[in-house]
Amino acid sequence: MKNKTYWIFAILTISIISIAYGYTKIIVPTEKKQIAAMDCAETPYVSGESAFKPTIENNNRPTANKTPKGMVWIPGGEFSMGSNVEDESLCSIKGVTKDAAPIHRVYVDGFYMDKTEVTNDQFEAFVKATGYVTLAEIRPTHEEFPTAPLENLVAGSAVFTPTPAQVDLNNYMQWWSYVHGADWRHPEGPLSSIKGKGNYPVVQVSYDDAAAYAKWAGKRLPTEAEWEFAARGGKSGQLYAWGSTLKPKGKFQANIYQGHFPIEKGDTGEDGYIGTAPTAQFQANPYGLYDIGGNVWEWTNDWYTADYYSVISKDGKVAKNPKGPDTPYDPGEPDLPKKVQRGGSFLCTDQYCTRYMVGTRGKGDYKSPANHIGFRCIQ
Repeated sequence: MKNKTYWIFAILTISIISIAYGYTKIIVPTEKKQIAAMDCAETPYVSGESAFKPTIENNNRPTANKTPKGMVWIPGGEFSMGSNVEDESLCSIKGVTKDAAPIHRVYVDGFYMDKTEVTNDQFEAFVKATGYVTLAEIRPTHEEFPTAPLENLVAGSAVFTPTPAQVDLNNYMQWWSYVHGADWRHPEGPLSSIKGKGNYPVVQVSYDDAAAYAKWAGKRLPTEAEWEFAARGGKSGQLYAWGSTLKPKGKFQANIYQGHFPIEKGDTGEDGYIGTAPTAQFQANPYGLYDIGGNVWEWTNDWYTADYYSVISKDGKVAKNPKGPDTPYDPGEPDLPKKVQRGGSFLCTDQYCTRYMVGTRGKGDYKSPANHIGFRCIQ
């Protein structure tokens, strides 16, 4: 049975590594030992002279228009998009943020954006109103997986499962499990619950689930460019949504992972939380957005290609309201259509993934939910 479980997990969540950390091939240090947090630097290596230029915000905003409940106005304008950080983590895992280069100029129109990630209460209201059933709640069909044993075709999703001991960080299958019964109501499996967690971000939603909610709410998912403009809060070239220091005055500014990854009880919870946190527990960015870094990954509307920034900036002009490539392509997994994800999650760690850095990118199979993926909407 163990082999069968592994097999169906591999079939149904084959792209979980890109969902989890935004890249497909991990380059790890040659040392066999697990990297300890104390071995890591506070500041990642940044290549060359900064290519960031000042953000130029639009001055106009809607007139005689009441701000929608739970949203804030993002003025839009012209800004420098991308990252010149060369290390994937603060522990100098090299060469895997190149899809966020080069830094290039982009213009976006103004828009309203949810202050927080969509919560369990909000998503429940949508489900009650529409009867919507999420992907994780639907049993895979024999037509979709004709070679799979019928007993393996069960509804469920991917759940982070800590390892009992230290492991090398080059095999993500060691800390992810496909769990029967895992869905938005039961994020870690059938015995888990969101009772009393109405203000936590909803997770275990696929891209289509998020887009369906957004349409019902009269909103949409942000483009990648809109998301980054909003996340930067009018600032230019900062490493994080809150500045360029990971812990200003010694305090964490986001729900991320501290300690030894990915072992049991490895997260020390120095930021106040282990696992997801309620929304709006940390200071908002200058535009009034909470949890724009950490907590849960956020779906955007853009298809993912690794070279998109190179393509869009090739002519040297300012890209106006870019909507991403027409078709997806990840050279590491060319058969899996992926959407861009942004912001990192509670599993992002300085040992393995620092994708809470504001200019970096994540990616994930648009049909693969997990217990660290959520979303927020714009209008």
